Amino acid sequence: MPGEESLILRHRLAHEFGLTLQAFRYSGASSTMSDISERLESFVRDLQAPAVHFVGHSLGGLVIHRFLERFPDQPPGAVVFLGTPCVGSRAAERAARFAPIAHLMGQSVAEELLQPQERRWTQPRPLGIIAGSQPIGVGQLLAQFAEENDGTVAVSETRMPGATDHIVLPVSHLGMLLSARVARETGSFLTEGRFSLR
Repeated sequence: MPGEESLILRHRLAHEFGLTLQAFRYSGASSTMSDISERLESFVRDLQAPAVHFVGHSLGGLVIHRFLERFPDQPPGAVVFLGTPCVGSRAAERAARFAPIAHLMGQSVAEELLQPQERRWTQPRPLGIIAGSQPIGVGQLLAQFAEENDGTVAVSETRMPGATDHIVLPVSHLGMLLSARVARETGSFLTEGRFSLR
């Protein structure tokens, strides 16, 4: 992702919680997950920070998950996933049936989203997951969800065994990045280790 999509979220986290934010940019279409995680390891190492939190939206959550599996020796901190399809993505799987769309998805999406996954959070750092329940997005048409979803990812797809907490907010998949409430819950989890709704 280019990084600009998280600009409003980063501004709110910096302003309301005093956090220093750095956007990690990657291409899910042209890079493998192995390549992306290696670049993230170098990115984090160059920060030379005593503590590092991670926030990932959608596939970004799986980037963080794979990165910490491969490079677990990182500075302490918490993790928040926003609309991350932890067990795979029905919308992505159905979109991949169309050759032009499948080509645009790239290898990292194919590796992580097109087959059901049995992921588990085994890291010592806390993981908070925010799912959305406002079904606005083309994924709704592709997956034909018959359950709560954010227009791209079903709430059930965001659950990961071992996570510290999981909440559902009335936001769409892309709307998460613009939501003041999502920013507030993200900042609360990063700084206090819990969502304020609990």
